[in-house]
Amino acid sequence: MGVLGAAGLPLRSNAQTTSPTVPPADDRAYWVSVLEKISRPVLMNLSRRELRKNMPVEAKPGATPDRSTCTHLEAFGRLLCGIAPWLALENLTGEELKLQQELLPLARQALDAATDPNSPDFLNFSKGTQPLVDTAFLAQGLLRAPQTLWEPLEPRVKKQVIAALASSHQIPTPRGNNWVMFAATVEAWLLAVGEPTLEDRLENCVRTMLGWYCGDGAYGDGDYFHFDYYNSFVIQPLLVEVLGVLAKQDAGFAPAHQTVLQRAKRFAAVQERLIAPDGTFPSLGRSTTYRFGAFQTLGLMALRHELPAHIKPGQVRAGLTAVIRKMTEAPGTFDTKGWLQIGFYGHQPALGESYISTGSLYLCSAGLLPLGLPPADEFWSAPAERWTAQQLWAGENLPADHAIQDAKMQVIPTLLRKNP
Repeated sequence: MGVLGAAGLPLRSNAQTTSPTVPPADDRAYWVSVLEKISRPVLMNLSRRELRKNMPVEAKPGATPDRSTCTHLEAFGRLLCGIAPWLALENLTGEELKLQQELLPLARQALDAATDPNSPDFLNFSKGTQPLVDTAFLAQGLLRAPQTLWEPLEPRVKKQVIAALASSHQIPTPRGNNWVMFAATVEAWLLAVGEPTLEDRLENCVRTMLGWYCGDGAYGDGDYFHFDYYNSFVIQPLLVEVLGVLAKQDAGFAPAHQTVLQRAKRFAAVQERLIAPDGTFPSLGRSTTYRFGAFQTLGLMALRHELPAHIKPGQVRAGLTAVIRKMTEAPGTFDTKGWLQIGFYGHQPALGESYISTGSLYLCSAGLLPLGLPPADEFWSAPAERWTAQQLWAGENLPADHAIQDAKMQVIPTLLRKNP
């Protein structure tokens, strides 16, 4: 028997000329089990208005400011941005449908609890600077499932949510790094629900981010490129989605939207090549404790059916499954009560920068975006295939990888505002 890769696919020798056809097996069921394990503690406790009471706050000793002022919004906003497409998925069956029917009401109740000023779990959307980040992740979740997470809310809760997200205007507009996209995302959601927006926090922030394009599908984090995963944690997904909202409002934004989408597709191709044959990937730069959330861009392109033509959904699923299994099953990833703990592979508290706490870790849910595709979609139904690194290290004769060529886009139109 040959050597098996992380997804159970044999790494063929140079003499082999055909790829095996391996059924998807239980990949989706496994992903759903991970979603449940990550989601349940946050949604159960917040829906009961007991998140502050029960969620532990692990953070770097002496972290300033006190992370307990913002970690609970981190947990909820980051979780929702990743699981929203799955919550919105229709026509599920069996145990997966039962789970969705259980968690969806909890998510709506949690939205109420988080934004009700009289709730013991009324979260911090405006004090300090960190809340801007997680207000944006919450807005991203709402943008990804408006018919499920927004439209069914009763008027009282809608009013609360609008007030909570708009209160982030008290936080100064960011200028020098990826945070410009957090301001833009909050405004994009306000725009999508018909609320007034601020040009300095929407169009101007997007224009700033576009000006930091470095080439080959990657953006700088400010004036300089950073070797980390923020092109996937933040920059690429938010650019694609914010410009998508703008393009629906004003066709003048459509060219910019198409440009950032092509860049994101290239970046997704790079991400797929980063998954090693054994399902590991490099720990590069800061915030690696967000674990498989590092693959948000790859997952988003799969969710949108925008994977590059040469990358097959079956190989992306197989590669991401290997990553998720390896990281989720590492001893110490969860504490004894099911809460995430700081680490990249297991519990590694030294990896927690000063801004990392328990709630921060729930950005890993962004790696689960393809669960928003139905089980019959090719992503889930196609046979598992070796991802690029497995193919190359098995001696397959693949074409060379090449950069894309495009120019910076520094000018985008000004939206015609109905509510100046």
